[in-house]
Amino acid sequence: MRAPRSLALLTAVAAALGPSLAGCSGGAEDEAAPRADRTASAAGRPSGAAASRTPARPQGSWIPGFVAAMSVREKVGQLFVPAFPDAESAKEMVERYHVGGLIYFPRNLRSPRQTAALSNELQQASKIPLLLAVDEEQGTVTRAPFTTRFPGNMALGATGRPDDARAAAQVTGSELRAVGINQNFAPVADVNVNPANPVIGVRSFGADPALVSRMLAAAVAGYQAAGVAATAKHFPGHGDTDTDSHTGLPVIEHSRATWERVDAPPFRAAVAAGADAIMTAHIVVPGLDKSGAPATLSRTVLTGLLRGSLGYRGVIVTDSLQMEGAMVRYGPGETAVRAVNAGADQLLMPPSLPAAYDAVLSAVRDGRIPRKRLDEAVTRILQMKERRGLFRGVEADEARADAAVRTAAGRATAQRIAEHSITLVTNDGGLLPLKNKTVHVTGPKSAALAAALRGQGVRVADSPRAADVAVLTTVDAGKATAAKVRELRPKPVVVAALGRPYDLDSARGAAATLAAYSTAAVSVRALAKVLTGAVNPTGRLPVKAGGHPIGHGLSYRSA
Repeated sequence: MRAPRSLALLTAVAAALGPSLAGCSGGAEDEAAPRADRTASAAGRPSGAAASRTPARPQGSWIPGFVAAMSVREKVGQLFVPAFPDAESAKEMVERYHVGGLIYFPRNLRSPRQTAALSNELQQASKIPLLLAVDEEQGTVTRAPFTTRFPGNMALGATGRPDDARAAAQVTGSELRAVGINQNFAPVADVNVNPANPVIGVRSFGADPALVSRMLAAAVAGYQAAGVAATAKHFPGHGDTDTDSHTGLPVIEHSRATWERVDAPPFRAAVAAGADAIMTAHIVVPGLDKSGAPATLSRTVLTGLLRGSLGYRGVIVTDSLQMEGAMVRYGPGETAVRAVNAGADQLLMPPSLPAAYDAVLSAVRDGRIPRKRLDEAVTRILQMKERRGLFRGVEADEARADAAVRTAAGRATAQRIAEHSITLVTNDGGLLPLKNKTVHVTGPKSAALAAALRGQGVRVADSPRAADVAVLTTVDAGKATAAKVRELRPKPVVVAALGRPYDLDSARGAAATLAAYSTAAVSVRALAKVLTGAVNPTGRLPVKAGGHPIGHGLSYRSA
């Protein structure tokens, strides 16, 4: 049985729907109101005879009355999205702090059926449907071990096909929604123009703002078509940094003009695509805000730039407030208050939920956070929940959860995308495709690649001495790539970058080079097919690499 809603909230909905349902008084201002039966829909679809007397209302028209009847404590709680160790801790957060959402990590996600059951248990503990969120970017940042494995954003950028980005997002989104997850902190909107970027890299679609914009808009559409709120991140743009905001506070020296040209286009595309949420970055951009405040705490950046200049009307969510970039100046309470006043609606992963909640509650009561600002934030959050259908039902089908993930169709989509992504960068003397040659494979994922090559009929030798060609795989080896190539020569060497394609900058002396952008099994299989000519390479560099420009890529024949 579902947990009930508060009487005050139900009364507000009734009042918004018309006199046929009105008649009860609202709850106390600062205390959680008593609960009422949750079978009456807060989306304006009450059960029983009253429903037939209620005229149709525009979507979300009930929300202002709903917000007006909420207590201040309930409103403040809606802003928070904490992490949690177990179900009992999460339910305590829901009960005590009225949190509006929770974020899942691998410790919470053991299997599809278990996750669906956990989602249902948490939803039933809450008066208002919860946003159950996750960081499922595909590629290198993935939380749920049971979802279909995709190559990641830079591989998608290499395909140049927005339809692939949409398809990948829709598969992942459908799998998340099947286990009760309804908000994804993806896709990444950052334009990775700095090869030394320690935190973004292949999480980005690439270094071309136009390409990133196209792929991002398609991914947003895919997630939201699957019923999952998409979150474009990290505003105003984390693509040109050499500092990781998890461990420090990056300063990005982009002028306003550079920002408009490089960083802004994907976020404009996210706004145009109707992205449910945009996540902030814990970065300082003096060209946008001379105060030196991190973007997460900058009213100039969030309210002035994102709301004002870009016209965004959806939810603004902070990046994790546990990160050093957020905590470098203030404690958990003050950071949360400043983020809300800057324009953030959702406060993700406060390092101390009690301290942050109490600080925001006190700031509202003493007027430091205006009541109007709080109501705006809560309204946007409820509107997002309404758009994703949470007030029409949030229950996951536990019995069918296992069958809903890693389907044959989803795996085929991932394999097809991986094959589209493999980029042949150089091919001196037409060494590739490998024909009638014995190959030695070394480097990360060498065993998997060797097995895939054998599956394509290639003879694989245990040592370079017994081989005609050496295939060297790299994962973010950087300058060390050159030494590895020298060790394998004078054999012809093929270098395949399974991580950042910038490794190819140091692949001097290699006879052929390729970029796969991913260590996922689908990418390793796709690489083997390209090496042998079973698949014609059609990928194009989404960043500058190996001395070649964005858009470069070779093929064996006309596609």
